Amino acid sequence: MKIIVDAFGGDNAPLEVIKGCQLAKQELQVDIILTGDETKIKQVATQENLDIAGFEILQADEIFDIHAQPASILREGKNTSLAVGLQALRDGKGDAFVSAGSTGGLVTGATLLTKRIKGIKRPALAPMLPSNRNKFILLDAGANTECRADMLVQFAIMGTAYMKCVKHIAHPRVGLLNIGAEETKGREQELQAYELLKNAPINFIGNAEARELPEGNYDVIVCDGFSGNITLKLYEGMGALFRDNLKNWFSGVKGKLSALLLLNKIKDFQKLMDYKEEGGAILLGIAYPVIKAHGSSDAKAFYNAIRQAKKCVDGNMISVITDILESMKGGN
Repeated sequence: MKIIVDAFGGDNAPLEVIKGCQLAKQELQVDIILTGDETKIKQVATQENLDIAGFEILQADEIFDIHAQPASILREGKNTSLAVGLQALRDGKGDAFVSAGSTGGLVTGATLLTKRIKGIKRPALAPMLPSNRNKFILLDAGANTECRADMLVQFAIMGTAYMKCVKHIAHPRVGLLNIGAEETKGREQELQAYELLKNAPINFIGNAEARELPEGNYDVIVCDGFSGNITLKLYEGMGALFRDNLKNWFSGVKGKLSALLLLNKIKDFQKLMDYKEEGGAILLGIAYPVIKAHGSSDAKAFYNAIRQAKKCVDGNMISVITDILESMKGGN
């Protein structure tokens, strides 16, 4: 299996990217293809005594600026490490792609260069978020600020496939993010989506209010990208709030003594809230697995993003999505 990795995407590139890739090659037995300036990659590897023997490098002379217009990846940005990686994925040189670069550039490039799964109207950015019982996948988290009801159904199908193939949940519970649990709540978009979701080949269990998400009653939450991005950012903000409070609670002599008694539980909570443990948010709906790693990813996060990509390939996630879409078409 070959995983293509954008060597110059993210705040800590290329060093942390290379370190994460080296670990992934050793432990996951995957082949790595790096995209970016070959001279700089080899220079950093030599300086840091990193073994990149066996890594293939696809030359890219530029880096896609996170402030650039996403559509520019098709013109001015076509020789960036991000675009070169997506083009290589489209050409079948690898099985999946990982980047911590521009989210807009990745979504636009993956949609127009790598292409969508046949029948999928829009791709969806889908991070995993923590809850009291399990982690759930949220989609869309910002790729599409406006959505039609039928798009939300496709999001539910793709989220279900991911949770089955990657997280090995037999019957993922799907909820529609809404302002109330009642079937009659929401805008026209949610009212229409509710009716469609009831008849879709998924385990739809109804509307989900935002306050319910941390309880862990859902495996898949679907919504438009505007609502999803607000939810994601609120989760990130609350995570920072919890982290800061934990530091304050366990500071000083008494706090440190108390922390020793609760050390295992504190570590478990930190692991639950740590985005590095998951790897990244998958861009569902693209013809190959595409993982968007966090911009501040370190070696651990890149390693886990590659592991996440490998699980998508091993679980034949794209084929599962395609098969469900085909079965729905046949039933119409």
